[in-house]
Amino acid sequence: MNIGHAAAASGVSAKMIRYYESIGLIPRTVRTEAGYRVYSDQDVHTLRFIRRARDLGFSVEQIADLVSLWRDRERASKDVKAIALDHVSVLERKIRELQEMASTLKHLAENCSGDSRPHCPILEELASEEPLPVHGKADARFSALRGA
Repeated sequence: MNIGHAAAASGVSAKMIRYYESIGLIPRTVRTEAGYRVYSDQDVHTLRFIRRARDLGFSVEQIADLVSLWRDRERASKDVKAIALDHVSVLERKIRELQEMASTLKHLAENCSGDSRPHCPILEELASEEPLPVHGKADARFSALRGA
């Protein structure tokens, strides 16, 4: 099948398929005499594997390791588990960071009167030279901004 059919069948765009080929994540495919790429069912299966790994947020490097392990029938499942658990740790850290950002923004919004006056603690905080406080750690600073 051509790249368009492989893209449709795998859920990976043709652009990303070319990129994955260029970085060696998938092997360079056979080409016709006219230079068109030809993909097999196995290539599409690999592309689906990659898409699912990307959907879970794995990095390209992690996906390369996972593809290698997937192809290695002598692999140790502990190696796969280690990659997955490392990724879970990264995701949990990102979740905490996003929750802190949301909490800080929510707190700033709660301290903004939202009326026709120009004073806005949200803009003042964004313009501040100091690092953004994490909600709960700098309530006094937010209170001072609200009254300014």
